[in-house]
Amino acid sequence: MNIEDFRDYCLAKPGVTDGTPFGPETLVFKVGGKMFALTDIDTFGSINLKCDPERAVELREAHDYVLPGYHMSKTHWNTVLIGTGIPERQLRELIDHSYDLVLASLPKATRAMLAQ
Repeated sequence: MNIEDFRDYCLAKPGVTDGTPFGPETLVFKVGGKMFALTDIDTFGSINLKCDPERAVELREAHDYVLPGYHMSKTHWNTVLIGTGIPERQLRELIDHSYDLVLASLPKATRAMLAQ
């Protein structure tokens, strides 16, 4: 997956917006105003993704390409290294998991509005 594919995949999800609130080098994806993914635009060497805490630990133990979230809460975020052997199918699933977690945390009215 390259950065264009990553961006297209994230933006295809309902209610997703992208921007650079931390500066021009960091691309951030949000749903309902809450972050679910971010990456360095220039290098696309890793992606930070939200993750269920128990699953986050399991993924880190099972895969060298999953690390505690860089500059993020180590409990709720993982950094996934790109170009290190992660299958694209698994990467897409981790993006979906992150999006779903954030979406589920939004107020019911916001979720309903995004579902339209």
